[in-house]
Amino acid sequence: MVEKFQMPWEERPADCKDVMWRYSQNPIIGRYDIPTSNSIFNSAVVPFGDGFAGVFRCDNKAVQMNIFAGFSKDGIHWDIQHEPIQFKAGNTEMIESDYKYDPRVTWIEDRYWITWCNGYHGPTIGIGYTFDFKEFYQCENAFLPFNRNGVLFPQKINGKYAMLSRPSDNGHTPFGDIYISYSPDMKYWGEHRCVMKVTPFEDSAWQCTKIGAGSVPFLTEAGWLLFYHGVITTCNGFRYSMGAAILDKENPEKVLYRTQPYLLAPAASYEMQGDVPNVVFPCAALQDGKRVAIYYGAADTVVGMAFGYIDEIIAFVKSHSIV
Repeated sequence: MVEKFQMPWEERPADCKDVMWRYSQNPIIGRYDIPTSNSIFNSAVVPFGDGFAGVFRCDNKAVQMNIFAGFSKDGIHWDIQHEPIQFKAGNTEMIESDYKYDPRVTWIEDRYWITWCNGYHGPTIGIGYTFDFKEFYQCENAFLPFNRNGVLFPQKINGKYAMLSRPSDNGHTPFGDIYISYSPDMKYWGEHRCVMKVTPFEDSAWQCTKIGAGSVPFLTEAGWLLFYHGVITTCNGFRYSMGAAILDKENPEKVLYRTQPYLLAPAASYEMQGDVPNVVFPCAALQDGKRVAIYYGAADTVVGMAFGYIDEIIAFVKSHSIV
């Protein structure tokens, strides 16, 4: 684990009045950045060694969904492995799956834990871990199908591992709220509680169809800062945008504040045009206590990056809260 690192960063453009802004060189990862890929998006990044490591969603040219390891010195330029991660048995011998996509990664205690949407008779939450991003171990699926957007907290809550998720159905779910579940051992999960529901259309339409946890939450003086995606069903299909919520430090089932307006929505060409148009889908956040860099999937095709100052984001969430 890296305690201090040089975070990728670009200052706010002079003409930008928003609380978060896009990297001027987006997308940082293109759809064809490994030989077999049709698209690379919805991926997770953490500090590692003298740089960064990540787990990347790469759909191949048969549009088979899988996750790949990658490394970077600066968090912007990436060397992604050309073959998908091959898992060994962790706390289970049952490690087969039909697909893997939308990973998240976090360090907890002594290793890097990975969650993803795992294909086992439908989408559920897969869990694995690695110490070095070279050998990977797969554990029991956390939940029954159908579920997506499994995001672990980076530390235990009241002595238990905690994970956010979104129960769903087997298709392109036209519904979904965020729940939290707890585990004593990363194998058995229970104590499922509803955390956050979609909003009424008239109150905040960008998040009225479904919501899902995005990047791994991190602690601030105000509480756990969580970036999440929200979806509206338009006449042209789903539109995914990014917002933020602040959860209680001791009891993250309690939402203290939640953005009524979005922080980032599809507006750049690479967010509006791609395999699935009009998608901003956050999956990772790097932060140094003052600044945050968000990695997000754009149009289910490429990876983009956005930046912000944590104090400004917290102030914005509090002053524009729907809670």
